Amino acid sequence: MTVFPIIPIWLMIIICIILIIICVKYSKKNILRIFMIILIFIINLRIMIPNDKTETLSNNLDVLFVIDSTISMNALDYNGDQTRLSGVKKDSKHIINELSGARFSVISFDNNAKVLAPFTYDADIVLDSIELITPVSQTYATGSSLNTPYVLIEDVLKNNVDNDRTKVIFFISDGEITDESTLKSYKELSKYINGGAILGYGTNQGGNMKYIEKYGTGEEKYLMYYSAGEGYNKAVSKIDESNLKKIASDLKVDYIKMNNESDIDKKLNSIKNKTDLKASAIDKSSYDDIYYFFVIPLLVLIVLDFIKIRRKLIWKSFLK
Repeated sequence: MTVFPIIPIWLMIIICIILIIICVKYSKKNILRIFMIILIFIINLRIMIPNDKTETLSNNLDVLFVIDSTISMNALDYNGDQTRLSGVKKDSKHIINELSGARFSVISFDNNAKVLAPFTYDADIVLDSIELITPVSQTYATGSSLNTPYVLIEDVLKNNVDNDRTKVIFFISDGEITDESTLKSYKELSKYINGGAILGYGTNQGGNMKYIEKYGTGEEKYLMYYSAGEGYNKAVSKIDESNLKKIASDLKVDYIKMNNESDIDKKLNSIKNKTDLKASAIDKSSYDDIYYFFVIPLLVLIVLDFIKIRRKLIWKSFLK
């Protein structure tokens, strides 16, 4: 069994505790709503259980995606006027298709780093995890740091050491550091991998960033910045290739500036040529989502709570 929380567990715990306190404060007999909050917490965990499927797959290549999901990945300068993150998703799908049969894992990072998918042969889970990545909200953004995913990358690679498997990493970012931190060395991580690439997104001219206003109209707006004498202007994010090239040098892998999915083809062909991709029957590390088991009782409780409220309103109306 594993979990893929939609909202970080620590944040969901805080939200649920606040909701329970409110329920207890305003209605000590409101057990239904407390159970509803518990079910919402469980659903958010997105509990998944392994299945028993087997498939004929190539089984000696591990691919780790490390994807920047900071707000600058919303900049509109990929292949013209697309967001960097849309390019990342398209190119990641291309990589997964080209290296079909490998095990894949996904780490994303913004203010924090998190494993979105552990190493698995189930490409659908990996593709879904990448597709669901959204940049951190401007409300919660605390600045970008390329040091954020370091510890988690090390943990994932350390816990999956196997000399019979080839490990490659695709570190995907625009290279921006905006929290005044100093980029740490990635050299110690090079011993855990056999190759890969640092993929850079963005342009030297930069791009404006859009975001969805969550409090208010919910419309798309441009991220703005204020400067004395000039007032408010659209914020511009530019690629920082020096940081990306430094990480590439530390990890002893290539740096590739991405403008189109074809930019990675030479590297993918090299990986396939150097990797023993013989197909063999193996257990497929796949997971089935079971959140819907908890949605049904939640809906029942919502209906019961609605009926309870309606009865109270009707009774109050009758007394008047």
